[in-house]
Amino acid sequence: MPVVRIWRRGEAAAAGTTAAWELEVRPRRSRRTAVIVAGVLVVAFALLGIFLRSGYTGVNFRVVDQFAMAAIGFFGAAAVLLLTRPRVRAGRHGVAVRNVLGDNEFEWKHIRGVSFPDRKAWARLELVNDDYVPMLAVRSNDGEHAAAALDRLRELGAKYITSS
Repeated sequence: MPVVRIWRRGEAAAAGTTAAWELEVRPRRSRRTAVIVAGVLVVAFALLGIFLRSGYTGVNFRVVDQFAMAAIGFFGAAAVLLLTRPRVRAGRHGVAVRNVLGDNEFEWKHIRGVSFPDRKAWARLELVNDDYVPMLAVRSNDGEHAAAALDRLRELGAKYITSS
């Protein structure tokens, strides 16, 4: 089963093709939580860096160590903000799933359906070869937002699988 890479923003405009996505889903609660945690990390490590040399602890800390502490906070915040990337888009051509580190596009002929297994944190896209792809954008803690997204995705699947 072939997996097609999604066009990058600049490449799609340059090639003159634009995909018409009828559905775009992003997580709500986890995005807010990630932004808050990233802010707390930056502030906490910046304060640690500022107060690193305030008292004598037996270790010789320098100014560069203070900047390193702040940099660790920024890198930690950047890692946490990767959790805001997940997105699911669906349209006439198929379903595009972008998770934390990767993104894939699947044509409707390769998709069997979507499911939300019991006690799982996110939904998954069921493929025809008995494989599945987790959809981190459709999370159980989003409640009705996640249920509506799955219903709409199922409607689009029924619409485009029968018309192909």
